[in-house]
Amino acid sequence: MSSHDRRRFLRKVGTFSATAFITSFATPAWSRNLEKALHDAEGIDPGDLASEEDFWYYIQQSFTVSPALINLNNGGVSPAPKTVQDAMKRYYDFSNEAPSYFMWRVLDQGREPLRKNLARVAGCTPDEVVINRNSSEGLETVIFGLTLKAGDEVVAAKQDYPNMINAYKQREQRDGIKIVWVNLELPCEDENYLVNQYVNAFTSKTKVVHITHIINWNGQILPVKKIADEAHRRGIEVVVDGAHSFAHFKFKISELGCDYFASSLHKWLYAPIGSGMLFVKKDKIKNLFPLFAMGDPKSDDIRKFEALGTRPFFIEQAIGKALEFHEMIGIERKEKRLHYLKNYWMEKVKDVPKVKLNTSLNPNWGCAIGNVGIEGRKPGELDSFLFEKYKIHTVGIEWENIHGVRITPNVYTTLENLDLLVEGITKFAQS
Repeated sequence: MSSHDRRRFLRKVGTFSATAFITSFATPAWSRNLEKALHDAEGIDPGDLASEEDFWYYIQQSFTVSPALINLNNGGVSPAPKTVQDAMKRYYDFSNEAPSYFMWRVLDQGREPLRKNLARVAGCTPDEVVINRNSSEGLETVIFGLTLKAGDEVVAAKQDYPNMINAYKQREQRDGIKIVWVNLELPCEDENYLVNQYVNAFTSKTKVVHITHIINWNGQILPVKKIADEAHRRGIEVVVDGAHSFAHFKFKISELGCDYFASSLHKWLYAPIGSGMLFVKKDKIKNLFPLFAMGDPKSDDIRKFEALGTRPFFIEQAIGKALEFHEMIGIERKEKRLHYLKNYWMEKVKDVPKVKLNTSLNPNWGCAIGNVGIEGRKPGELDSFLFEKYKIHTVGIEWENIHGVRITPNVYTTLENLDLLVEGITKFAQS
């Protein structure tokens, strides 16, 4: 952002006039300021806006995060902004006035509009979208619903999420399928290497390939489309774990070339905790058995995967407010800011002796999630040090060949927060 643009932005988001203040009592100040900042940021390149702290201050005010702790483990689950929290609480109170009536006959009527909005943002059709509780539920619906027989092979990576690995192992024990493991050396910026690790594992018996879009341990983005294209040339179905990718960086599900995709909406969409989405390509619905049975398991209606019984409608309907918040910021602004925050702290520690970065700085291969290790020290030691000395909440990772502390900032994270992180990592590395 040029100095001229920055001065123009700051002038625009300056104080409200007395008249504007008096006429805006019905709207909280933080909301009024945010609305004005977003309006005045129009036309400014998202890359330039990524480092404009005066703009992101107003986004930060939308969250109610604790000032007593610096949360840098947003990769686990993200807090929701105020508007989403308020909606969920309001719907919960509404439900309790007469649960069986207001849940089933009122709130449940909002599912189809919500489905359409999710599909629009995801880049697919509404009749391919399932609303559920998290990525694990969505992916296990697929893993246990696929028709596989003894001897059929599934290609997956050792760096995939444990719940998915265990689900495939369970099918291996019960049905006699064979899991062919890929072991990725990460971080990696070599597309051919990543694609070939999967392709070289394919055989005439391979029926399914499981791809994690962005690996949760260290934030590595995989070239899903290239792997999916190679799989489809061989008649192999493609399952994508998008737990960390949806609403994190810019893409459409239709661009990935996958048959199945699942995500947790309580991560990067900032929806209420316990909300998720499953995509099943239209022509795949009929032959995928639902995890929770309903009347016709061979139906081609996507809703057959939503037979969950009684569930928290107040959580489900508040997803709509999260979608509004997401689109208000804009995915390009969000992606650029998240990548900027990750690189901000990584650039400052990369040359500190003993520090090892386990995540790429390149925007093609990573976004918000970063992983750092200290030579000769265990991840848990750094994790404990950061919390005890700085009240910085992170998570130590010891999984296969990935060893380090995962650092995951979010749109409400300040540079002051990250400066403390840098100080903590530096002091620990020098101790």
